[in-house]
Amino acid sequence: MSLADNIFIDMCNDILQNGVSTEGEKVRPKWEDGTFAYTIKKFGVVNRYDLSKEFPAITLRRTGFKSCIDEILWIWQKKSNNINDLNSHIWDSWADENGSIGKAYGYQLGVKHKYKEGEMDQVDRVIYDLKNNPYSRRIMTNIYVHEDLHEMNLYPCAYSMTFNVTGNKLNAILNQRSQDVLAANNWNVCQYAVLVHMLAQVCGYEVGELVHVIADAHIYDRHIPIIKELITRKTYDAPTFWMNPEIKDFYQFTVDDFRLDNYVTGEKITNIPIAV
Repeated sequence: MSLADNIFIDMCNDILQNGVSTEGEKVRPKWEDGTFAYTIKKFGVVNRYDLSKEFPAITLRRTGFKSCIDEILWIWQKKSNNINDLNSHIWDSWADENGSIGKAYGYQLGVKHKYKEGEMDQVDRVIYDLKNNPYSRRIMTNIYVHEDLHEMNLYPCAYSMTFNVTGNKLNAILNQRSQDVLAANNWNVCQYAVLVHMLAQVCGYEVGELVHVIADAHIYDRHIPIIKELITRKTYDAPTFWMNPEIKDFYQFTVDDFRLDNYVTGEKITNIPIAV
């Protein structure tokens, strides 16, 4: 069993056994048939992944590795808010007729800000500090910009990253206000683990810990039987992560520069209902 499987199973059991139901409350999400999508939720879930020991892809089922990398590059590298720059269709429901999701996600990372060292966007500021001020305690990003929320088709879920260099290891905290555990948990974990690997390589560090802080970790009512079956499955050893060692410029990475070898998993779960 991989560490990621252990963490996922323990988290799901905790939510199912100790979580609070929102049934009957005034909730926003609905299913496609128009009924309210209730959840069992836990507040303040914190999961820690030591990236120096293994890559945190669960083996209970296959995580769409290439697609999650494509999305993290869309946000952090392309700094795009247009689904026409993305190869998957996960954002289609929130895009307008031109493909824009508004001033959300990649848009915010691409906005330039004035610093003593000159104008930089948030990604370039992180890279600058990791190379020039590695022991700063101010290396962070935030895309939850209140003045622009009215122009976002979806408020950011994973909204903040804080980076910390300890010794020669790059650690990071991912802050997430809300998470659909079945649909998105390991997807987010994998893509931000990849991001830490990318930044560590281009800035000259080894990878350390990824700490994932979820304010509202929830399992939707129609996902409960799926989760219960999923966490009883056989698990396998963690896959081996490969990233092209030749890439030293953050903006030169492509989806083909990443690979999971020996990734053995349980069967795919199809037709997961999504609440919007």
